[in-house]
Amino acid sequence: MSAVAAQKEKVVAGHPIDQMLRHDRLPHILCPGCGIGPVVHCYAESILESGRHEDEHVCVSGIGCSGRAAGYINVDSYHTTHGRAIPFALGIAVQNPELVVTVISGDGDLTAIGGNHFIHAARRNVDLNIICINNFNYGMTGGQAAPTTPTGATASTTPYGNTEPAFNLSYLARAVGASFVARWSIFHVRQLKEAILRTMEIRGFTFIEVLSPCPTGFGRANKLSRGLSMMEAFRDRCQVENGAPQIGPLTVDITDTSKPIVLGNFLDEEREPYGPVVMGPVTKRGPAEWAAVRKTRYDDERHA
Repeated sequence: MSAVAAQKEKVVAGHPIDQMLRHDRLPHILCPGCGIGPVVHCYAESILESGRHEDEHVCVSGIGCSGRAAGYINVDSYHTTHGRAIPFALGIAVQNPELVVTVISGDGDLTAIGGNHFIHAARRNVDLNIICINNFNYGMTGGQAAPTTPTGATASTTPYGNTEPAFNLSYLARAVGASFVARWSIFHVRQLKEAILRTMEIRGFTFIEVLSPCPTGFGRANKLSRGLSMMEAFRDRCQVENGAPQIGPLTVDITDTSKPIVLGNFLDEEREPYGPVVMGPVTKRGPAEWAAVRKTRYDDERHA
C-alpha cells in the first residue's frame, strides 16, 4: 500500500460518518466549491441520529450532479432515470411503509422533467422525504438555464440573460400539499441537519430546498465563480423566518444583491400519508361470463 493510500485509509476510517459512506466511491468527483458534499454529510449524520437502523433507510436519486448523492451513501440506494426519482421512490414507500425513503436530486431533475411527479406525490401526501439541491442551473450538462434560474441570470442557453420567471420551489411544495416544507442553504448546515432529522420523524410528503453553490456551471457565468462567493451571499443576505408568510412573493434570486433570501422551516403539519386503497377481492371472469356481460351491455344500450 502506498503512503498516500495508507493516509487516505487512516483519514476515512477515523471519520464520524465513516460507516455511512461508500469507500469505493471516494474520492468524489464533485467540483471544488460544490454544495452537494455538505448535503450528503448532513443526510448521513441525520441517519445516524435518527434512531433508525441504516437498513431501514433508502435513498433514491435522479440524473444530474445531485443525483450522485445516492451513490456515496452506504444504504440501499437507487439511481433512476431523468425525472423519475419520485415515482420510483413512491413505489418503495407505498409497498413498504416501514422504510424511511429519501429522494436526493437537483432542481432540474425534480421540477422540470420530473415536475408532474413532484406535484402529484405532494398532492397525495406520499410518505417521501425530498431533498432538492437547488444550484440554479443544469450543472452536469453544461450550465443550461433551469426552472430555478433567476430572471436576468446568464446561462449557456441564455447568454443575454434569462427572460423567464423562476420557480419558487418551497412555495410550490406548500401550495400543492406537502406536510413539511423548509428552505436552507449549505451555509446553514446545523439547521439543515435538524430539518432532515425532522423529516425522518414525521410521515407524509416532506420537502427541503437546499440552496447550493455551483461555481463551475452557474457561478462562472454570473460573477460568482470564486468558491466562497455564493457562500458569502448566503451568509450576508439570508434571513430566517420560520413559518414566513413571505415565502410566496419572495423567490430566490442569488444574482440580485438588493433582495433578501428567506430561509426557514415554513410548514410542519403532519397528516395521514397516502396508502393503497383496498377495493375488495378481485373477481376473475371466464370467457363465458365476459360474453354474458357484453351481451347484457349491448341489450341495455339497444333498448335505451
